[in-house]
Amino acid sequence: MLTRRHLIAAASALAMLAASGPAFAQDNYDIALISKGFQHQFWQAVKAGADKAGADLGVNVTFEGPESESQVDRQMDMLAAALSRNPDAIGFAALDSQAAIPLLQQAKERNIPVIAFDSGVDSDIPLTTATTDNVAAAALAADVMAELIGGEGKIAVVAHDQTSRTGIDRRDGFVNRIKEAYPNIEIVSVQYGGGDQLQSTEITKSILLANPDLKGIFGTNEGSAIGVANGKQELGSNVVVIGFDSGAAQKDMVRSGLMAGAITQNPVGIGYQTVQAAVAALKGEALPPVIDTGFYFYDAKNMDSPEIAAVLYD
Repeated sequence: MLTRRHLIAAASALAMLAASGPAFAQDNYDIALISKGFQHQFWQAVKAGADKAGADLGVNVTFEGPESESQVDRQMDMLAAALSRNPDAIGFAALDSQAAIPLLQQAKERNIPVIAFDSGVDSDIPLTTATTDNVAAAALAADVMAELIGGEGKIAVVAHDQTSRTGIDRRDGFVNRIKEAYPNIEIVSVQYGGGDQLQSTEITKSILLANPDLKGIFGTNEGSAIGVANGKQELGSNVVVIGFDSGAAQKDMVRSGLMAGAITQNPVGIGYQTVQAAVAALKGEALPPVIDTGFYFYDAKNMDSPEIAAVLYD
């Protein structure tokens, strides 16, 4: 039985806002946010948080991202275009933790503060990163998976990528927790579907057909998890699916039992705190290296509770 000790989270964005109250910037700063994507409901929720912060703080916020989370080149074009208009600050969620460093170096040379969000870069250029502790979140997913399959058997991972910080950390957080704590569980496959539902569905079916005795699959983001659940359904499998993120489709899958549960982040809080950090940087305020925006595990039993419902999104 999953208990309250399975829930791990920082304070929600709403609680933070209620405690601190709105603050208003003295200047109409121009803050450009470049996300990893735009199609998933997760990113729409991040945008909603960023827009709310812009309204509360009296700053102009733009938000864009490529259509697909595999379009690293397109994201670089968007970052270059944002730099060309010389914004006051930049928020950046990297698809590739290294590819953007030359462009971010240009921002640094122009004294444009860079705030990383969701997925950081392998550089000290960003002044802070507003993000989920993805290693800890994926380790929690591993603990839940182990409990649901009885601590033994074969499992697999369908990850969104192996280049972004989130992709790397969620994969490693899950895999390493299983290896360290559950010697009777074998991870037979780790594959990458680019966060695309259709591609993740086909990968899942291939894994299931090759491993008919598989007990569980972890999908590392919204598109991956939905694809895994769809693959399970198409083959009529009873494999345990643990996902990551929420959104309407995933919530429906959890309610129906197609997906056993998932980790939800606090995307509205990520967007809000990214803009908040950018304004603080522009005012010369010190920032912590990481702004931990929190996470929870949810399933059909707890997803309507107030603390969980507050961080699920459609």
